[in-house]
Amino acid sequence: MIRLNDILSKVSAYNPTADLDIVRKAYVYCAKVHQGQTRLSGEPYLVHPMEVSAILADLKLDVPSVVTGLLHDTVEDTLATIEELTEMFGEEVANLVNGVTKIGKIHFKTKEESQAENFRKMLLAMSDDIRVILIKLADRLHNMRTLQYQPEVKQRAIARETLDIYAPIAHRLGIQWVKSELEDLSFRYLDPQVYYDLASKVSMKKKEREAYIEQVKSVISEKLAEHGIRGEVSGRSKHLYSIYRKMVKRNVDIDQIYDLTAIRVLVEDIRSCYEILGLVHSNWKPIPGRFKDYIAMPKGNMYQSLHTTVIGPTGERMEVQIRTEEMHRVAEAGIAAHWKYKDGKGYDEREVKRFAWLRQLLEWQQELQDSKEFMDSVKVELFPEEVYVFTPKGDVKSFPKGSTPIDFAYSIHSDIGHRCVGAKVDGKLVPLKHELKNGEIVEVITSPHHTPSKDWLKIVKSSRARNRIKAWIKTEERKRSISLGKEICEKEFRRYSLNFAKLQKGGDIKRVAADFGLNGEDDLMAAIGYGKLSCLQVVGKLVPHEKLEVPKEKAESRVERIFSRLTGKPSSAIQIGGVDDVMVRFGKCCNPLPGDEIVGFITRGRGVTVHSSDCAIAQGSDPERRIEVAWSKDKKSVLPVKIRVACHDQKGVLANISQAITNCEANITSAHIQSTVDRMGVNVFEVEVTDLEHLRKVMNSILKQPGVTQVERLRS
Repeated sequence: MIRLNDILSKVSAYNPTADLDIVRKAYVYCAKVHQGQTRLSGEPYLVHPMEVSAILADLKLDVPSVVTGLLHDTVEDTLATIEELTEMFGEEVANLVNGVTKIGKIHFKTKEESQAENFRKMLLAMSDDIRVILIKLADRLHNMRTLQYQPEVKQRAIARETLDIYAPIAHRLGIQWVKSELEDLSFRYLDPQVYYDLASKVSMKKKEREAYIEQVKSVISEKLAEHGIRGEVSGRSKHLYSIYRKMVKRNVDIDQIYDLTAIRVLVEDIRSCYEILGLVHSNWKPIPGRFKDYIAMPKGNMYQSLHTTVIGPTGERMEVQIRTEEMHRVAEAGIAAHWKYKDGKGYDEREVKRFAWLRQLLEWQQELQDSKEFMDSVKVELFPEEVYVFTPKGDVKSFPKGSTPIDFAYSIHSDIGHRCVGAKVDGKLVPLKHELKNGEIVEVITSPHHTPSKDWLKIVKSSRARNRIKAWIKTEERKRSISLGKEICEKEFRRYSLNFAKLQKGGDIKRVAADFGLNGEDDLMAAIGYGKLSCLQVVGKLVPHEKLEVPKEKAESRVERIFSRLTGKPSSAIQIGGVDDVMVRFGKCCNPLPGDEIVGFITRGRGVTVHSSDCAIAQGSDPERRIEVAWSKDKKSVLPVKIRVACHDQKGVLANISQAITNCEANITSAHIQSTVDRMGVNVFEVEVTDLEHLRKVMNSILKQPGVTQVERLRS
């Protein structure tokens, strides 16, 4: 167990003038308010804040941060108040405790919304003081170290959140050792069998690897001495999760992963870094394409180093990292390495400006209302495989791997992106789908009359470009919906002898909009254009009810005829939350069935289109057009679905498949039969079923037939 003196010693080592009395005072207060509380491990609760404070001291943070580590749970888990902390420890510490306390306290309807909103709160706390997230990372790290005491379900949930959110944040903040430990601990609980198997295999080669490292260190040290370069050579094994990711990415076993170790050389200045690179390449053959110069072009999290992979002494790949001692300090501690202590000003604001990704996330959390869209943007920024390109003036810009000239254009300005018609890369014209590569010089070609295309969303990679394109499309769709809504109203109003322009001028349209809870005429017209409201509902607010009466029998048959003509499916299959008198269509891209999770989208002038929740087209649709839908429990409808059947090309097999479908009371509406050169049959049937369970019954029946090898449902 960590002791108070251990924390004080750590702080004194990097900050000799630190006020240690306030740390002692915080310890006494923490012990008092947490007295009698225990953790799931049975240890006194005091152990947790002590460990968090020690981690913050390992990060070499300032005294208020270390004090907050001791106090971070006091407001949430004890009777302590922010006012009391302000009085005892000052406003700075109280604000930090308050920032940490606020993160993740709100519960939302869905898992996705909860994750997105908690992340929004975290970003807002970071914008006030980035130390809040450093304290939160320390808190999460100790919780992960003691995760074994949690129930298994909770272990997996916490580990998944840590791997998805906290480890990438640690990486983006440049705190490498925290990121590595969080990843390994998450890996241990998410896939324990693979984790322990890999740990065992790595451990078996430990002695062999240590001997290898010593051999390489000796060779490099001799070379340094020969050329009069002062430096320190060390070697380390890569952490388990990074090895596992390489195995998955390359689809190989650990025996085929050769660069399990990294040799690191620390020197005094940048010039020596490049000298040593030359010595390493002259001694061992470099592998083409495996050299990275992060000194000339630092990563977004301030990381600088030279990376090269060479064929080592035993013929295996070996990674060598070369950097100065200052670069190493930043590589290990990231943003925490730039803390100021002597002048008492805390974090250097000039360094904050280097975190453009953080500023972008803060901007998006204000702009993006849809939870999924926001989290997609977050993940792009937290998991970047960066590519570095140049502007014609020589400025360096970084983008996610696979980015295009469109991403580049939007990084300059939204208007440049909107008007981008082409690009020159290294002086040559390239298509807009060209994937940018390291070192390319990119020049954007624009036209004043050009506008973005929806197809751009399929090829852009950066969150900025994606969000700007979506915003433009949303604005244009709204304009078109307003225009369509007016056109529909003018035609329908004439049937009831209403003058649209007169009602508009007299304020009646505005009043009707308010009755529907809308902000104005444009919102009302857009709702009609989208199909969220029918024009008949608006007319109902303007014309006496008796004048709108239509014989019930006639109305019903007309509606049914419309549904039958447009969709071939009964309207009763779907219940639509909060919307009446709207036509329903089913997405042909995914052909949803009762039992599938579904989502509805308003289609301009065509009612509601129902898609499966996991349908790619649905996920890429405008979130503002999303509407709650559910399968009707009262009535069952017959819906078409396609299935692919693979079978041996033999006599009678098709007859058996047809009979199997018929026996399950399903109707075949179309069939496409094809034989392959290796005497196999690939057959696509469209069958009518009532729900997902009915489909499974049909598929199982087909699979039992002699000669059938595979049956699968097709989504399009």
